[in-house]
Amino acid sequence: MNEAIAVTDRLTKRYGPDTAVDAVSMSVRRGEIYGFLGPNGAGKTTTLRMLAGLIRPDSGAATVLGRAPGDPDALRRMGVLIEGPGFYPYLSGRDNLRVLARYRGVGDDAVGDALARVDLSARGKDRFRTYSLGMKQRLGVAAALLGHPDLLILDEPTNGLDPAGMADMRELITGLAADGHTVVLSSHLLSEVQEICDRVGVISDGRLLTESTVRDLRGTASLLVRAEPLDLAFPAVRAVAGERSALLTAAGIRVDAGAAAAPAVARAVVEADADLLELRSDEKSLEEVFFEMTETAK
Repeated sequence: MNEAIAVTDRLTKRYGPDTAVDAVSMSVRRGEIYGFLGPNGAGKTTTLRMLAGLIRPDSGAATVLGRAPGDPDALRRMGVLIEGPGFYPYLSGRDNLRVLARYRGVGDDAVGDALARVDLSARGKDRFRTYSLGMKQRLGVAAALLGHPDLLILDEPTNGLDPAGMADMRELITGLAADGHTVVLSSHLLSEVQEICDRVGVISDGRLLTESTVRDLRGTASLLVRAEPLDLAFPAVRAVAGERSALLTAAGIRVDAGAAAAPAVARAVVEADADLLELRSDEKSLEEVFFEMTETAK
């Protein structure tokens, strides 16, 4: 099992009578892309701010890179982009990074490396205020990369981006993980997370509902059968798959079985004198699983 690089134990944060984060226990393993999922206001950013040492919890504990959040040794090995990048608009992208590099105690070589990593070398001399939203987000990731940190915390890095910008950011994040960085990625865009994350934690109303791999959360693929007439096809499918495994839905007959059952299901429909219109594997999306979980938790 991979080493845990960030761990929380019943981490809690309150603002007056409101509990923003409620006893969250999560773990991030070295080398993975960890998706921290939840709707807006669920407690994602507050949890990440506590991990980064920007705010203190009211109760519970956390360790990051073996140290308390905010510890200088841990901070030197972390890169953080929370609540959007903040830069001087009148400075160039390169000069903004130079300012941050001095604070971090790294040289100008690190600035050039970071700009190259996010594909901004050609625009490094342009003023920040001329950058598009996608370029601003990439410069924020470049700032987080200064000093080649072990752990990157990226809060909603695709927020406000168009589809092309989202695709660029996905490619960038997967490339960072391939280079050995551990990435914690918060998002409310579950389709994005489904494509790139190894494991996810799902938070709602400040509570961590589950922590698992994307594959385990989505479960085994089912079969979707479209056939006519249904009064012939549905009993035939139930006879083959079992009464509890076949469900009639608006999209067709959903069969709780893997692809291996497809030939038997197809034969049953045809032998029942029904027309088989479609038979395909149908796997739940992460978004479907998320909504099921959050509705049950209410």
